[in-house]
Amino acid sequence: MVQTSPAALTQLTDDERMFRDTVRRFAAAEIAPLVRSMDDSQQMDPKLLHQLFSLGLMGIEVPEQYGGAAGTFFEAILAVEEVSAVDPAVGVLVDVQNTLCINALVRWGNEDQKLRYLPRLAADTIGAYALSEAASGSDAFALETRATRYGDEYVLNGQKLWITNAKEAGLFIVFATIDRDAGYKGITAFLIEKDAPGFTLGKKEDKLGIRASSTCELVFRDCRVSAANVLGEPGKGYRIAIETLNEGRIGIGAQMVGLAQGAWQHAARWAKERKQFGKALVDFQAMQFQLAGMATEIEAARLLVYNAARLKDAGQPFLKEAAMAKYFASQVAERVASLAVEVFGGSGFVKDYPVEKLYRDAKIGKIYEGTSFMQLATIAKLIL
Repeated sequence: MVQTSPAALTQLTDDERMFRDTVRRFAAAEIAPLVRSMDDSQQMDPKLLHQLFSLGLMGIEVPEQYGGAAGTFFEAILAVEEVSAVDPAVGVLVDVQNTLCINALVRWGNEDQKLRYLPRLAADTIGAYALSEAASGSDAFALETRATRYGDEYVLNGQKLWITNAKEAGLFIVFATIDRDAGYKGITAFLIEKDAPGFTLGKKEDKLGIRASSTCELVFRDCRVSAANVLGEPGKGYRIAIETLNEGRIGIGAQMVGLAQGAWQHAARWAKERKQFGKALVDFQAMQFQLAGMATEIEAARLLVYNAARLKDAGQPFLKEAAMAKYFASQVAERVASLAVEVFGGSGFVKDYPVEKLYRDAKIGKIYEGTSFMQLATIAKLIL
């Protein structure tokens, strides 16, 4: 396997640096002023969604012939990181769109499906990825949603829970079983549009963090879907889910690195401005050491994420590296966000300052797209 040095991981090409800086400026100018209001209202600003599409952030890896930017997976990771440094709720919107939905369509869609959906995903349509159910979380393939074929159609019945982007999405990748007796070999992926007959949105969750990101229940009652909307082949849904989620975990790692970086920047700024006992907090050695330790952990997490993304783009094995990146970055994000609250003192515990939100946002990193225990199980399996 090709070994990548740490210097090569952190050294961006000129194009990657320009892309990163463009996203960073956009996030500071357009997302930052909306963070508090979107968190309070628990919804994305429609104008912001339009801007994300206009900037090309919602179709980074879509090939040019389908109207996309023809970018790399690494560029998608850079975008998720930079957006998440300002608002992780917007970061996960960009992440699910690129690393899950578009990724799955580019890899598994036939030409007709690509022509139908990739231009829309690049231009104005948000995607959602519907795998989880009430009894199917870490055990992703214990799902109960069924799909029965009648002629040229499938009829779906069941429910999905905790589906990110559900409220805004126009296209859903939905996993259902066409043969329960076949176990995971019966699982099949379907492309379902929001206006499909028999498909409705259910409860919208009231969450601890990333509150502007919608998380909803999906309900299928005799939902009719054309057989032409099967993604990949019947019975191949388990493989699509596993391989897509392996890549998606790198995206969550990037979200957590961005969150941690944002929290650190707020803490460092506060430490320079806040005075106690006649001098700035940052002049105390204890504070310097705390900020230095936080920065070191963030850089280590970033290297893990970048390494996994570079391996993916190079066509090299990356399963272990993705699990390590997601696991460690989520640990770092929660720890750094917590310390940032402490740097702010009492001010960090109120909503008037930004670190309180980042602390709430950090918790989900250890849970979705594979819990920390599942990442450790994957790592252990591959190294032992």
